[in-house]
Amino acid sequence: MRKLGVGVLGVGEMGKRHAENLRRLVPDARLIAVADVSEARARQVAAEYEIERSYGSLDAMLENKEIEAVLIATPDKFHAQAVVSAAAAGKDILCEKPLALTLADARTAIDAVAKAGRRLQVGFMRRYDPAYAAAMKRIEAGEIGTPVIFKSVGRDKDQPPIAAYEPILNGMLFYTNTIHDFDLARWMMSDEVATVHAFTTVAIRPEVAKYGDVVAGVVNLQYQRGSIGNIESYAQAVYGYDVRTEIIGSKGSIFVGSLDHVPAVFLTARGGQRLAVEHFLTRFADAYVAEVRDFVQTMLSDRPPRITGEDGLKALAIAVAAENSHKRSKPVAVALD
Repeated sequence: MRKLGVGVLGVGEMGKRHAENLRRLVPDARLIAVADVSEARARQVAAEYEIERSYGSLDAMLENKEIEAVLIATPDKFHAQAVVSAAAAGKDILCEKPLALTLADARTAIDAVAKAGRRLQVGFMRRYDPAYAAAMKRIEAGEIGTPVIFKSVGRDKDQPPIAAYEPILNGMLFYTNTIHDFDLARWMMSDEVATVHAFTTVAIRPEVAKYGDVVAGVVNLQYQRGSIGNIESYAQAVYGYDVRTEIIGSKGSIFVGSLDHVPAVFLTARGGQRLAVEHFLTRFADAYVAEVRDFVQTMLSDRPPRITGEDGLKALAIAVAAENSHKRSKPVAVALD
């Protein structure tokens, strides 16, 4: 059985999970190497997962002719250039979200992939989550009629340390968190967002503002065909990792998401207790595995990716419009340029 030779760029929290999944849970993949700006970290991950090679840079890893595809899991700032470099080296690419932090960089990355005749998939793993996938099938089957309202909540449990903001290596909340909801907003409504109006706050952590970020945001959506939506993002919910989405249609509604780590409520003399999900890697563990399996099988079968660079560009366009709305305190049209 032919296996796809893969290299992983960036082995922090997210990249390390991708490496583990590729190494242990994707039979069609051969994880040949990992690379990280911290060569010591790359060596450690390679040793832990028994990966053949580790590198201190993408350029060094791209010289390995056995690598056919690269999974990019660096900080956001470096995604677009890594895509360009990998494409130029003749590799297919799975890039974590966001594709870039500007529309110009995203378009440059997409053009580089096309010029090289390679394929690019963007890491919107929620589309692979069993609950979201099942909901989408029922929407497409017409069970709720015509979608009218999109509502989504995304809350991280723990506040990022201020040191996480200081290097400005990642995009603001709309790019790192809400981008998943922006993708769902397009996908589940089968429509494009035309206008957004963002409301934000740093009231409980004002020091975040000097890094161009916010603690929480609410984005209202107006769709091209008349539907509406609302997305809430919050960086420090404390009680757990909380992701929920509802699509309200002309005949009914579909609700995806739960606070529960397990489907149980514990009743004691102190009252009811539910075990909340602690982390995104727990809530979407199955989705991350399904995502890389599909990517590997897609590359081996020479098919186009399910989630393309254009999907990444269009979700990014909504994030850019939301950031502009935040800065200008008024509705902003979504544009691809």
